Amino acid sequence: MDFVTPEDLPAPAGYSHLVITDPGSRLVVISGQVGMSSDGTVAYGWEAQTRQTFTNLGIALAAAGATWADVVKLTYFVVATTELPMIRRVRNEFVDVERPPASSLVQVAGLFRPDILIEIEATAAVR
Repeated sequence: MDFVTPEDLPAPAGYSHLVITDPGSRLVVISGQVGMSSDGTVAYGWEAQTRQTFTNLGIALAAAGATWADVVKLTYFVVATTELPMIRRVRNEFVDVERPPASSLVQVAGLFRPDILIEIEATAAVR
């Protein structure tokens, strides 16, 4: 896979502008995950929810036979952008910061429950 940031685009903050997958890769699309454990308990606060969200994405990746190295795109939905530095710091514990996935972030008025602060979708290309 090629992780590309063209010089003619603005410098990204911890993501790649595009990822070109290898021919024959198997595409894995993961629904939005939130900071909720398997027993339905929602983690308290931004950092705990963000960490649980990434943990849940990792569980989903493993179920598909994928790893974080296979992730080519992350889409974030957040109720506020004030916590972006922390979100990036937690993200960097999971993704390859030398080859970060393409990313989009959308601020939303709310998610499916008022106590949910962040939701993240992932797409992986498994070689």
